[in-house]
Amino acid sequence: VISNLQTQYLGESSSSPALTHMTAASIGEAAACLVRVPTEVIKSKMQTNAAGASTLTSTIQMVLAEKDGRAFASHIFGGLYRGYGITLMREVPFAFIQFPLYERFKIEWAKVQGYKTSPFQAAACGSVSGGIAAALTTPLDVIKTRLMLGTDKHGVKYTGARDVVERLINEEGSSILLIGIQPRVMWISIGGFVFFGAYESYRSILMSSWQ
Repeated sequence: VISNLQTQYLGESSSSPALTHMTAASIGEAAACLVRVPTEVIKSKMQTNAAGASTLTSTIQMVLAEKDGRAFASHIFGGLYRGYGITLMREVPFAFIQFPLYERFKIEWAKVQGYKTSPFQAAACGSVSGGIAAALTTPLDVIKTRLMLGTDKHGVKYTGARDVVERLINEEGSSILLIGIQPRVMWISIGGFVFFGAYESYRSILMSSWQ
């Protein structure tokens, strides 16, 4: 669909596979965040032992009651969508980096060996591209997590992404923006291997059954 729209509005010569992958991935991430963000907000509250977050039910009730206007549609969803914007700011760049790299790695690997990559090789490409994207977007992940929590360790509320960055750098140093980079790269690399491996395996099975 995205490729057809590019051809229609930009012309055949302006259509780019990389742009297609980036656009499609970004749209998919925006939709996925509608589910992912509330889950992350609830999880963050419970993992940090926030007051009133002793059980899942009490945590949800507490978050729904947070109508401070900083979250998306807070008058309806309370604080469930706090950090939706910054999550998109993390996920869209992540998708912009990961998917074009994934496709490029597969193309280059196929050129070197002279035939298409196997599902296992594609999984490796997905793992490496995911790890690179994870490392480069770690600062955005740190900002997103702080915004979702809503307050700093002293209970002072954050007013926005810029406020988070300024206070983190002033209070804890610029290196705090890379905290957690090792586990983030590790689990996303592993996840990328599993995800792309399963995707390519299932895709090859479907393609074989249609032939």
